[in-house]
Amino acid sequence: MRRIPSNAASSDTQEKRAHVQDSYVHGVSTKEVDTGAQIVAGLSDDLDPAEAVRVRKKIDYHILPMMCSEIQFMDKTTLGSAAILGIEYNWLGTIFYISYFVFEYPQNLALQRFPVGRWMSLNIFVWAIALTCQAACTDFAGLFVCRLFLGMCEGSVTAGFLIVSSMFYTRNEQTLRVGYWSTLTGMAAQIISGFISFGSLHIKTTGFAPWQWLMIITGTITLVVAVLYWVFFPDSPTSAWFLTPSERTTAVQRLRENQTGVENKHFKKEQMIEALLDPKTWLFALFSVLDNVPNSLTNQRQIIVSSFGFTYLHTTLLGCVDGCIEIMTIWTGVTLAARIPNGRAYVGALYFIPALVGVLMIELLPWSNQVGLLSGIWLVDINTTGFVLSLSWLNNVTAGHTKRVTTNAIMLSAYCIGNAAGPFMWQAQYKPRNRIPWVIIGICYLICAFLLLVIRWMLARENARRDAEPIEEEEEFFIEKESEDGTRVQVKVDKAFMDLTDRQNREFRYVL
Repeated sequence: MRRIPSNAASSDTQEKRAHVQDSYVHGVSTKEVDTGAQIVAGLSDDLDPAEAVRVRKKIDYHILPMMCSEIQFMDKTTLGSAAILGIEYNWLGTIFYISYFVFEYPQNLALQRFPVGRWMSLNIFVWAIALTCQAACTDFAGLFVCRLFLGMCEGSVTAGFLIVSSMFYTRNEQTLRVGYWSTLTGMAAQIISGFISFGSLHIKTTGFAPWQWLMIITGTITLVVAVLYWVFFPDSPTSAWFLTPSERTTAVQRLRENQTGVENKHFKKEQMIEALLDPKTWLFALFSVLDNVPNSLTNQRQIIVSSFGFTYLHTTLLGCVDGCIEIMTIWTGVTLAARIPNGRAYVGALYFIPALVGVLMIELLPWSNQVGLLSGIWLVDINTTGFVLSLSWLNNVTAGHTKRVTTNAIMLSAYCIGNAAGPFMWQAQYKPRNRIPWVIIGICYLICAFLLLVIRWMLARENARRDAEPIEEEEEFFIEKESEDGTRVQVKVDKAFMDLTDRQNREFRYVL
């Protein structure tokens, strides 16, 4: 960043600086600024609200169906389904998350370096191959390798979705959109997978077990999704195939209020260091670990439900109810969080209460009360809302593209740690009541609700501190841009597109 003389800017800008004598003027390399800066540089802040809504609806129409078709999330439950269809469940759930953890940060760096849509489609393609190959495995070693590749590839998907959500939507819109694609994940992973598993039970072939058919069917569906992503999924609002040049400008201008820009393809070491030293990064990470220790229920649930005395057929179909509950709770949670000003932490903490009630029901009800125990399991599902809100919230309160991919990687790596540790609490000596695991789950939920409130308090205090700071002298930033006649001119860039972090930009305010 360097100071440039006043005559390097346009006459309009010179007039403006005449009235703001104390402003600072900087010339900036295009590598330093956000990719959206080239599109909106020199434009006024005026944005037609009706046009902004029309462009947002067009983005919804083209992006959300693709995100909500993410069928490969079914793999989380195919292992649980396969467990009751005839495959042994042991270390296979854990190796998935260990691999996820190891490759999470490299995946996030790749998402910053390469086109997001293309990178995700390649990972989904490898995912589909590995999922299908599980049907050919005849021993634990083969399944182990397949699960390793599945974990490696999944690291690109949730992180990619978070990046895309931040590139196309305002902060309040992100809360809803992250909820929408998480909701449809419940539909894919629980409901669709449940019906496919139920159908697989009725396939009678010599030498080919029902769980193998389950892997073939879900792998084929995932392969189709990979092709669709390669062809249709956009990489950025600055290059989205379904937007006209003027609509791309509007799409980028809509993000001005975020103070986070679109993206920056250049890795910035100082932003990575800032992310590592930021206390809220680790509070969110701790929340992610503790909230996902109980997520081992994803694979264990059907085994537990079958132990209540239900048949394999009934257990498979009852898994569809889990998906319905997940859809309803996530949808209501993100809707409340989007409508209640600064209510993310409160809504997230509130949704842990039914989950705690479910834990108490499972601990205290007699083993003969199948309906009560099953209802407790379903109440525990409601906790998912807190994690979904935390994903969008972390995205909302982090600025600077390298910092954002780093915090996303840490958050999702913590998610892996919780998921990898969770299966080990389901020990044979605790069966059939599993009282110790359920106590651990209850403690995790209590701490998670408390952590959300602590994060909110910390961010509110920082907002108050910034509000009390004296108003800074105005800074103006310029980049070189080619004009219509082919000459290179200096044009002003809004501070929102400077790829500054939330700490560097004192105008940034944390949403609560």
